[in-house]
Amino acid sequence: MELALSDPVPNRIYLDHAATTAMTAAAVDAVMSGMARWANPSSPHAEGRAARAALERARGGVASAYGWRHETLLTSGASESLGIALGRSVVTRRLLSAVEHDAAIRAGGESAWLPVGSDGIIDPDALRAALADQPRTLVAVQWANSETGVRQPIETVADIVHQAGGLLLVDAAQMPANDGLSDHADFIALSGHKRGGPPGIGALLVRDLATLRPSGGQERGYRAGTENLPATLGYAAALAEAEPVDRWAMLRARLDDAVRRSGGVVVADDSERHPAIASYHLPGVASAAQLIRLDASGFAVSAGSACSSGSMKPSNVLAAMGWAEAASREVIRVSFGRSTSEADVEAFIAAWRGVARATRTFAA
Repeated sequence: MELALSDPVPNRIYLDHAATTAMTAAAVDAVMSGMARWANPSSPHAEGRAARAALERARGGVASAYGWRHETLLTSGASESLGIALGRSVVTRRLLSAVEHDAAIRAGGESAWLPVGSDGIIDPDALRAALADQPRTLVAVQWANSETGVRQPIETVADIVHQAGGLLLVDAAQMPANDGLSDHADFIALSGHKRGGPPGIGALLVRDLATLRPSGGQERGYRAGTENLPATLGYAAALAEAEPVDRWAMLRARLDDAVRRSGGVVVADDSERHPAIASYHLPGVASAAQLIRLDASGFAVSAGSACSSGSMKPSNVLAAMGWAEAASREVIRVSFGRSTSEADVEAFIAAWRGVARATRTFAA
């Protein structure tokens, strides 16, 4: 029996949307229409020109969703976008926050590190000190952390970076569109499959192409490879649909409260966080054991970001926030998507309490 696109495994509740989320119906339709326009957008004939026109309309849709008025380079996703910006920006030094995604850490190479507090937030004074007498530094910051959901004060960070003569790269893969980035960042890394578009597509928004070394090929010479028209159309279609941010905030508040009252700990509880991403600590119960029990009960959650959780290594994010390794190995991440309902969250609360009840005493 063929499964619905939005239900890859039946009779389960999927709460790992920060890893990837289902394509919207509009995105699926747009991808299918793109597959019917199979001509190469770089070809000069009529079919190629038609494909190019569709690609540029979709490119404009991606930019418009983020209020971006500068350059938009299409990539295969946020990881490639981060790699381009970190590897080819015209700077003399790179500075990454200690809570960056693994993709940024890998691309950053021998970068300097910027510490965060126990709340997961960059210390503005530490950032100023790190940039003192260091012009042309590229500072990379993940706007909403993919494990904890902690949001960095991007406007403050941007002011400090630009006053010091540096450039700011923002990993916005987890952030909904229309969220005020356009006035602050020099580079923005985006991902389609986090926002209801297809996997294998993303973008690097660039304020000034002069700050990026070209590589030749397509995308105005900054990214080689035939443009992925179907995926780009699907990405733009997904971004055109607003995400239920207010509903997410309500659902996460309900889940946070239940975890606290059940003897768990909300990671970075006092910090401003993404409304759809949260991490929870169940003292004395290993993350792996929680995931096995929850998976067997029909729930898909994770331990950290998908790019690092498979290794089961300690979280660099929690370590940077001062968590002991033993405690960090007892944390799971829950994340919502467009389809997440109140009933889904209530069912998860009951299952999570069941795990806690089976392993320790908790207050109802």
